[in-house]
Amino acid sequence: VLLIYSAWKLARHSDGFDPQKLMNRLNARHVSPLIAVFLVIAYHVGLGLFGGGFVGVDIFFVISGFVITRQLYKEVKREGHVSLLGFYARRAKRLLPAASVVLAASAVMTWLFLPKIRWQNDGGDIATSAFYFINWHLIGRSVNYLAEDEPPSVVQHFWSLAIEEQFYLVWPVLI
Repeated sequence: VLLIYSAWKLARHSDGFDPQKLMNRLNARHVSPLIAVFLVIAYHVGLGLFGGGFVGVDIFFVISGFVITRQLYKEVKREGHVSLLGFYARRAKRLLPAASVVLAASAVMTWLFLPKIRWQNDGGDIATSAFYFINWHLIGRSVNYLAEDEPPSVVQHFWSLAIEEQFYLVWPVLI
């Protein structure tokens, strides 16, 4: 998708398609997330390239931290401070629409397709995911992400987003 988008953008803004320009655009900023996505997908389809499959998630955390820190640093350099309201509004605008759709769909699918015995746990998981505290909720229930003896939460994948957003509650204040 990234290659197609980059090629389209180059073709739109130049006199023709230049493969060298495309390769220059595909720098580490673009390639690193692709590697991270590959590693996460590889783990979930059972390739097991790295134990636990968390390398991809770690790469996402590093890239995200770098990008946000750079944005915050530029804002401090330009404005003299970080607008916390502006920062959190940008995060909400970026994350809440998609997260809301996923959580609403998860709730509906849970109600339609899962047995009633799962409704209470998954409902609590969905609610805590909405506030980006699913990781603490799962820890409180002693849920192991890699456990194979019980079905995972319908929103267990939100744990990494919760950790990231909890970090961003603190990080802008420190910068």
